Amino acid sequence: MQPPTPIEPSRDAHPRAGDETPGAPADADAARASVGERERPRPPEPTAARALAAAAITTAAVTAVSAAAPKSYAGTLVGLTFFAATFWLVLRYDESTIRAHGLSLGGLLEPVPLSPRRLVRAALHAVAWATLVAAIVFPLFWLGYRRYWGATSPFVLRPPPSLADEIAAQLLVVALPEEAFFRGYLQSALDRVFPPRLRVAGATLGPAWLLSSAIFALGHVLTIQHPARLAVFFPALLFGWLRARTGGIGAPLVFHAACNLLSLTLARGYGLSP
Repeated sequence: MQPPTPIEPSRDAHPRAGDETPGAPADADAARASVGERERPRPPEPTAARALAAAAITTAAVTAVSAAAPKSYAGTLVGLTFFAATFWLVLRYDESTIRAHGLSLGGLLEPVPLSPRRLVRAALHAVAWATLVAAIVFPLFWLGYRRYWGATSPFVLRPPPSLADEIAAQLLVVALPEEAFFRGYLQSALDRVFPPRLRVAGATLGPAWLLSSAIFALGHVLTIQHPARLAVFFPALLFGWLRARTGGIGAPLVFHAACNLLSLTLARGYGLSP
């Protein structure tokens, strides 16, 4: 199975015959007409300067919001800032642009009627890929975590006060906005400028993969100024690989949230955080 490149529409972009909900339009033009939507504009052709300027402005805005906002609201406001930037750069345009950036999420973020079957299929596809990568990476991460923090006591599972709230926060407040911007907008835009040519385990990657991961890590250091924050560069490489391998941000979104949940669980389990 040949994977799509990051600049092609995501795999959930075109529902198969019979996937439409009863009475739903068969094509995008009819869909727009049915909801009375006027034709959306097309985005300008991406350039390295435009993409990097967008990354710099968004990173500066996120850093300012993180520093100025009350601690209890900072994470939510940072997520909203990333999502607002992604909306301005991609989501306000037509569905073909959204698909080309891998931001369809089974049609959830497209301006067309939603097909439940397509949405469920895309969700299962994302979860399957995230689970596969987690099964390979998480045992190694656990061993590295114990060694890095010098944990000698046995692990004790300590669930958070509300598991549902923690999962929802990591999926919707953290992973979704960050993946939408860094893998959806930035990696896709830079792939248009620097076409990927390197094949890595079924994914076609290029300079955009490294640049977007480096900017992701830099942003984490600017919001919390500690050199250890640069380590997020390495999971970002996996997020970017998943974006390229699956053609969308669904799988990296789920895997990103799972990584954060694992880190929080290990910290509580080894008594490193309340």
